[in-house]
Amino acid sequence: MTDRNQILFDRAKTVIPGGVNSPVRAFRAVGGTPRFITRAEGPWFWDAEGRRYIDYIGSWGPMILGHGHPEVVEAVQAAVRDGFSFGAPTEREIELAETIIRLLPSLEMVRLVSSGTEAGMSAIRLARGATGRPKIIKFEGCYHGHADALLVKAGSGLATFGHPTSAGVPPEVVQHTLVLEYNNVAQLEAAFAEHGPQIAALMIEPIAGNMNFVRASVPFMRRCRELCTQHGALLVFDEVMTGFRVALGGAQSLYARLIPGFEPDMTVMGKVIGGGMPLAAFGGKRAVMEQLAPLGPVYQAGTLSGNPVATACGLATLRVIQRPGFFEQLAARTRALAEGLKAEADRAGVPFSVDSEGGMFGFFLLPELPQNYAQVMASDAQRFNRFFHGMLERGVYFAPALYEAGFVSAAHGEAEIEATIEAARAVLPTLAA
Repeated sequence: MTDRNQILFDRAKTVIPGGVNSPVRAFRAVGGTPRFITRAEGPWFWDAEGRRYIDYIGSWGPMILGHGHPEVVEAVQAAVRDGFSFGAPTEREIELAETIIRLLPSLEMVRLVSSGTEAGMSAIRLARGATGRPKIIKFEGCYHGHADALLVKAGSGLATFGHPTSAGVPPEVVQHTLVLEYNNVAQLEAAFAEHGPQIAALMIEPIAGNMNFVRASVPFMRRCRELCTQHGALLVFDEVMTGFRVALGGAQSLYARLIPGFEPDMTVMGKVIGGGMPLAAFGGKRAVMEQLAPLGPVYQAGTLSGNPVATACGLATLRVIQRPGFFEQLAARTRALAEGLKAEADRAGVPFSVDSEGGMFGFFLLPELPQNYAQVMASDAQRFNRFFHGMLERGVYFAPALYEAGFVSAAHGEAEIEATIEAARAVLPTLAA
């Protein structure tokens, strides 16, 4: 009998390129048939065959409360009854903006949009408009959405001008994008020495979640801040993934504890602030944000920006995560998962390193945590694929790609963590050869 997931995948491929609406969902990296999800509840979801999985992707981060949290569902249902979309301002947009600004002290104003890609693209345009400069710095392995100027691969050597990593992106579109190695202070200093007066912004994932889970070192982040200040460039934190996920104040709050006076100039947000609905934002200091239309010359607009249902979902989610002890409990549960996986790998004699912060984690089939994209690429992809499918067969759904971070929700309890570790206990010894 044919698996219904396969039937749906074959059907999808006739009408949707690759059968999916976002590439990683196609299982091309790990092989096999993607699971078509029919419903979700708490820490689980179910596929088209009715099989249940412990969900560690959480819609790639937004589902910090788990699926179907009653307070969020109630807020969304109430918003739907009032109307799906108005194309006019609502009070709820103000409330969400005020909440974000209160939780992230580096922000004085925010603009709501519908996706992380839109937020990142708009932040770069605003940085260029506010500074009057053309160049931007990004880092290999950091993903900031699929805007043309950010779809760039690093070249060799110092501050190599990028080359497009997607067809349809003309080289001249990325000629002003400098791609550097993550956590490489010497290369960063040399890039500013050569191009400083032309650099509008440095955009960075403070914890890179698209090369699995790689932290920016404190010395590296300190130099990013110092050099941006020295040369008049804007430091843009991409917290689409880490914002309200690794800490209530985002990753920037973690660096502020370690670097006196630290804060980014602009922040890009998404995922958790929408609670699973299409919602994102970018924000910064008033002097920069007032360069946006209708006040300033930098144009940005969106028909569904500040959608009333999405803002209701996001506000309900942010209300819950502000409760006392929420992040302490979430972080403890995530650490228990990470430490349990590490212990089983050590017992099985499999090279394994793991890190976590808040409700976000990553593991590598490497003896030490990597510090940049080249080191991440040294991972054994085939061994990871065997681990992924072994866990999937036992009802544990990790990201179907070696280079993606994982996510724990408040709905993941001790039983789910122990079940995951038990599955790993069975799978990891098969990787030891």
